[in-house]
Amino acid sequence: MMGKAHAVEAMTEVPQVVEGLEFKPIITISRDPGSGGAPIAEAIAKKLGFAYYGCELITAVAKSAKTSRDVIGDIDEKQRSLIEDFVHNSLNPEYISEIKYIKHLAKVILGLNVKGKAVVLGRGSNFMVPAAYALRVRITAPYRVCVARAVRYEGVPYSRAREIINKVAAERAAFVKQYYGKDITNPKYYDLTLNTAYMTIADAVGVIICAFKRKFPK
Repeated sequence: MMGKAHAVEAMTEVPQVVEGLEFKPIITISRDPGSGGAPIAEAIAKKLGFAYYGCELITAVAKSAKTSRDVIGDIDEKQRSLIEDFVHNSLNPEYISEIKYIKHLAKVILGLNVKGKAVVLGRGSNFMVPAAYALRVRITAPYRVCVARAVRYEGVPYSRAREIINKVAAERAAFVKQYYGKDITNPKYYDLTLNTAYMTIADAVGVIICAFKRKFPK
């Protein structure tokens, strides 16, 4: 597993990719599974006329790393060990190391921060971008609400919904811990945290856009 020092060492090399370029405001969305983060992020992008990067980020990273989308999709927002890296690298010539993956991920996300007018979903994007040039949002909801939404919208039994929510939440938290050495749930890493238990997508979109315009009035 990549330790904190290892993660920090990897990240300190990445900003050189955009050295000397001017950053422009974007929105990053971190989310609990079942909280509505993805549809909220997509709706914000549509409302503002921004580019949306959810699954699209996988394609962009694969292109940057010159590997297949399936390879990046298999490791997207997941923790990896050195043993897993060794085994997969031995069996799949397209497989990329964790260091190479995080560098290309950072290259893509920071590139979006240079262009501006983008909404980036997950992948620890809020830890990569300069805080002064992004509205960093965390979307959350009580566990019972997230599970109930998974049952309703994914059409799976309650027990299966719990498994999915637990697995995805653990993977995302471990991913952020491994690569950034941070606690994904700590509110200090976000400008805005929204509990969507009693919010519609439109409600959340309105609050986030208001916060974005207040932070970046121009």
